[in-house]
Amino acid sequence: MLRDITLGQYFPGNSILHRLDPRMKIFLIVLYIVTIFAANTPVSFALVLASAFVLLFLSKIPPKLVLGGLKAVFVIMAFTAIINIFWTSGEELWLEAGPIKIYREGVEYAIFMIVRVVALIIGSSVLLTYTTSPIALTDGLERVLSPLKVLHVPVHEFSMMMTIALRFIPTLIEETDKIISAQKARGTDFSSGTLTERAKALIPVMVPLFVSAFHRADELAVAMECRCYRGGEGRTRMTRLHLHARDFIVLIAHIAFLALIIAMNLIF
Repeated sequence: MLRDITLGQYFPGNSILHRLDPRMKIFLIVLYIVTIFAANTPVSFALVLASAFVLLFLSKIPPKLVLGGLKAVFVIMAFTAIINIFWTSGEELWLEAGPIKIYREGVEYAIFMIVRVVALIIGSSVLLTYTTSPIALTDGLERVLSPLKVLHVPVHEFSMMMTIALRFIPTLIEETDKIISAQKARGTDFSSGTLTERAKALIPVMVPLFVSAFHRADELAVAMECRCYRGGEGRTRMTRLHLHARDFIVLIAHIAFLALIIAMNLIF
């Protein structure tokens, strides 16, 4: 079901990841992405995947909820794996059937790509959206991007838009699930027929979904105006951000992990 997808949701808690400063989380996300793409050996990929599940354990969020977020990119992962398997050539041929040739290198690239995507989704979601409230995420983004104010970039508005976009994902997923259920109750069939017929069957879903999205956006804008929201100019914060010892400990641990990944690449 679509409602099982948890991408963009926030799960309140008191874990060490919940208590990290949002600015540090954003910096750690960048380091984490660098670490994922720095891995290029089976050992380093295994360490990267293990680190994603370590973050999941530290967040104290039920694994079933987090793994449900992978449903949103399952088709992309499958398509990427097929492309790598059938279109990557190498030196060790495993299977040949007419024009189709499967090499060991292609299978390895497909597995590594899936590991990268899984680690990226689990790690980034657990480290940022699942464990950071919308207000803290907005404040963190604004503080990180504050140097751009010199160039007259509307940093606060940009941060607010990004946060709202992330938080609207689960809302739109839930709305889509409701619309599909309503259309099925009216006799619409989404699972049979040709590709063109299935695409046409989605039209009764997309139209009310867009109408609902614009309606929710209008309601949100009215609610913000009623609360006298006028952007970041002169705005005060109820909670001020402070870096603590745990933030630097996690940062040092992640830098050490990145050094370990690079060392594994050199050794193996």
